[in-house]
Amino acid sequence: MNDEPLKDWAERRDARIGRLRAVPVAPGDGPRASHLNPDAPRAIERWNGHAWEPYGFAACLADAKAVLYPEANEPSPPVPVPKQLGVGTGKHRKPQAPRKESGGRTQG
Repeated sequence: MNDEPLKDWAERRDARIGRLRAVPVAPGDGPRASHLNPDAPRAIERWNGHAWEPYGFAACLADAKAVLYPEANEPSPPVPVPKQLGVGTGKHRKPQAPRKESGGRTQG
């Protein structure tokens, strides 16, 4: 029998405590896919380690996502502006030396 140790199982279970989910408040058999009724109100539920318990309420899917994913609402860090090139000709900007015209091979 390949049972995992109870300690490992308890750590996995405890890692999920506090997880939130949004469940549409609509008639039917349990949770449904969120894309089916984006305008339906949502019950926000929290996992307590044994069962989902009521946590909050959202008017629609967009409001529920704001509760479930607060990091998405934070402004992103500013993007650094690239430095402007300075005055000068740098090595890669040197004008190319004129090439010698070779009209053909001379045999001697």
